[in-house]
Amino acid sequence: MKKINIKIFMILILIVGLNQSCSDDFVDVKPTSDNSEDFFNSEQDYQNALIGAYDLLQSTYLNVMLGEIASDNTLAGGESATDVIGIQEVDDMIHTPLNAQLRDIWSWMYAGVNRANYILEFKDKIDFAGKNEILAQATFLRAYYYFELVKWFGDVPMAVDKRIQFGEQFTIDRTPKAEVYAQIELDLMYAADNLPYVQSVPGRVTKGAAQALLGKAYLYQNKFDEAATVLENLIANGPYDLVSNYNTIFEEAGENNIESVFEVQYFDGQGAGFGCLQCSEGNVAVGFSGVRAYVGPDFTPGFSFNVPVQEAVDAFENGDLRKDVAILDIEAWATATGATYGTGYEHTGYFNRKYIPRTRSTNAQGDRNLTNPNNYRAIRFADVLLMAAEAFNRKSSPDDTKARTYLNRVRARAFGNTSNNITSSGATLTENIFNERRVELLGEGHRFFDLVRTGKAAQEINGFVAGKHELFPIPAIEIQLAGNRWSQNPNY
Repeated sequence: MKKINIKIFMILILIVGLNQSCSDDFVDVKPTSDNSEDFFNSEQDYQNALIGAYDLLQSTYLNVMLGEIASDNTLAGGESATDVIGIQEVDDMIHTPLNAQLRDIWSWMYAGVNRANYILEFKDKIDFAGKNEILAQATFLRAYYYFELVKWFGDVPMAVDKRIQFGEQFTIDRTPKAEVYAQIELDLMYAADNLPYVQSVPGRVTKGAAQALLGKAYLYQNKFDEAATVLENLIANGPYDLVSNYNTIFEEAGENNIESVFEVQYFDGQGAGFGCLQCSEGNVAVGFSGVRAYVGPDFTPGFSFNVPVQEAVDAFENGDLRKDVAILDIEAWATATGATYGTGYEHTGYFNRKYIPRTRSTNAQGDRNLTNPNNYRAIRFADVLLMAAEAFNRKSSPDDTKARTYLNRVRARAFGNTSNNITSSGATLTENIFNERRVELLGEGHRFFDLVRTGKAAQEINGFVAGKHELFPIPAIEIQLAGNRWSQNPNY
């Protein structure tokens, strides 16, 4: 998606030591830049602002990478124990309110909220054909960014249909997460009612994306009856299906396929640097997760972060075709292909094959490690099926037959047959679904939050402290900027 920077200019006039003999002609100068209050005068203005709101999705690369590193799936890795110290801290569960990467997530997600709210603040300024769909896309994006914020930080400041302006941090409070979720639900229901199932432009929000995220928001609140209803509707009426060959999903040819319910678009035509990682149009996490000093076929080198552990590799059953798609065993690969590689900190011998750099053209701009064009499959249909399986298994009147149907649809693809179908029910089926989510979605950023919402984090994650690490700390600088009025999350 082409980057369009939406710049909002604030003009501050400081008048010092004026006396009555001074002329005031100098204050009647016409601004040289557009005023944000006067911006929305055409359909193109709304479209441009919408592209600006989509743009922050590309910054969620950090959410995805840390969602794995914080879990029991991967280690931080990198060059050394001090390579991007904030990532190392999250891996070791010793992060504090001073963590720079957590502040990035906070800042970038709020930038997304503000850009979506900018459009919605002026939703009634002019009318034109198709405006409802633009507003529905903006409303989905606001819900998406707020969902990221609430799952990382819990209670967060919330504004609806208006931007949070500089200075308002002194009056706006943290909103209880139940109220944030309620707004997310309203936003996603509105989006689902006003969007089509199919868009002509890849990456644009659809009705299916809104339904899927709504189902996930319900699941995160243990609203299993509501989740089952919306997810079943999506499965029955949406245009999605599992692709037959799991091996193709994460390659370039597999982008925006029939399994993609919502996909963040990346490309390598615009450069980036470490001074502004969120400026990259490429997927920064891909370069971070690449094999250090790699020379060989199919892949290019990276920084060896986010390395899978043996336990994650062993979670795959014998015959599971997903294992070699999710995990690159670099020693076996080097033996088979003649590739050479270096080793970094916490080297396990494994890499997240779904999201490591592929060989590509020489046209990439800037630092090639930061501009990989690999799209992020934010919501796949397999995830929808597994969420539906969990919802039907855990709702007030469980339907384990339907839950097994959805679960086994995923497993049949994974093994290439129905001989490995699950036949359990009740609590055992619940565990089967949880285990399936781990192997199906390994490397895609969901694991930490699945462990937290199911109450399993303390027993699975080294260093995890119950009553503390379910949430991440509010960045200290944000509390200070709010005049120290906000309370910190417990035990930080």
